Amino acid sequence: MVHYSTTLPLPAGLLRRGAVLLILLVGSLFASSAHAQTWMVSTTPYIKLGVLDKYNALGGYTAVFIVTNEKNGQEYLLTKQIAKGENGVDVFFPTEPSDPEYFKNTQGLAAQPTPGRYHWECRVNGKKAVGGFFNFPETGNDITVIGGSAQR
Repeated sequence: MVHYSTTLPLPAGLLRRGAVLLILLVGSLFASSAHAQTWMVSTTPYIKLGVLDKYNALGGYTAVFIVTNEKNGQEYLLTKQIAKGENGVDVFFPTEPSDPEYFKNTQGLAAQPTPGRYHWECRVNGKKAVGGFFNFPETGNDITVIGGSAQR
């Protein structure tokens, strides 16, 4: 009995491409995925200042907060109207300039979160009611990259 078989020769380039594809497919089954995590970060310090009419003796009043940068003497003001029945108000320095009521200098520029020492006072109906000082902190952010290389 005689068997006849015919073989069709495959071009060498096609054979090589097939072998490379097979190796890549088999290799991808055993490789772990490598992903680097992406983080966004922000740090925004604020100082909370407040005034309170403890016994609500004034009724409604006007409170003007004045914050002065000790280094350059720049003053920032914020005026708040306290309605009758409300005892007081808390404010944050600096406020966001997008806020309709924000700390601003005489040119209308918003206060910036510049590190340093500041003095503050609150005038109620034109007279100094309270005051003090604070050190505005310096802040920074660290980012750690996690992942990024495949382990086998």
